[in-house]
Amino acid sequence: MQKRYRKWLWLVLALLVVLGGIGGLVHQRLASTSHKTVKVGLVGTDSLPVWKNVASRLKKDGITLKFVIFNDYVQPDVALKDGKIDLHSCLTRYYFESYNKKENAHLVSIGNTVISPLGLYSKNYKSIKDLPDGATIAIPNEPTTLGRGLNLLQSAGLIKVKKDSGIKPSLNDITSNPHNFKFKEVDPATAARALDSVDASIINGNYAEAANLTPKKDAIYLEPVNKSTKPYVNIIATQEKNKDNATYKKIVAAYQTEATKKVIDKTYKGSQIAAWPQFGNN
Repeated sequence: MQKRYRKWLWLVLALLVVLGGIGGLVHQRLASTSHKTVKVGLVGTDSLPVWKNVASRLKKDGITLKFVIFNDYVQPDVALKDGKIDLHSCLTRYYFESYNKKENAHLVSIGNTVISPLGLYSKNYKSIKDLPDGATIAIPNEPTTLGRGLNLLQSAGLIKVKKDSGIKPSLNDITSNPHNFKFKEVDPATAARALDSVDASIINGNYAEAANLTPKKDAIYLEPVNKSTKPYVNIIATQEKNKDNATYKKIVAAYQTEATKKVIDKTYKGSQIAAWPQFGNN
């Protein structure tokens, strides 16, 4: 009787060990399948403070963001198309859609992030009304930004451009220049340095920030953020086949929060503005 009892005891113990082992394997398998690592492409490190904040909040959902840093605005789209990254968050809607159409890349936007308003800056004048006739204005020579700069000057009432020139007018599309302003084309990255040699300069938000300029305080005129500037909103993009991916939707939702907006406002002081409150989630 005692031997039989011992036998059953050993059988029960052995069964518990086996079940415990299976349970451990199941737990490990579930943990490994529920945890996701997502590669996010960025250009430079300017947006890392915001994205690291988002990443810290996603950890509780079992999502780890791995950032892949590019040094130009062409490679993120190429890498996304080739599946080397899962998402990218570094391009304006206009630039992204132009590439997507040209390359038939089957990429889609799944969320709005920020917009960086252009600003007109001057070391010598405090207001656009103070700019003298014949003043020289530096303007970025990249075609899209040049057109955007001319539209900025038009919105300020300083010039007029052809109505059908859209978002990419050229200097040849100026139809009215009553103050006889002269335009000096410069590389976007040197627009802030050009302030030493011109009366005013149109500067991208990121380059203004790098030059220790605070758009809301230092710009003598700041690009209005309205429906005409929606093409310049930065987006989160992925492959079309992944547009409904639940994990990616969680990432967008974690980005488009008040917590993220506070980090954007604190970090960039107006050189970047949260876009989703005004332009919608996507």
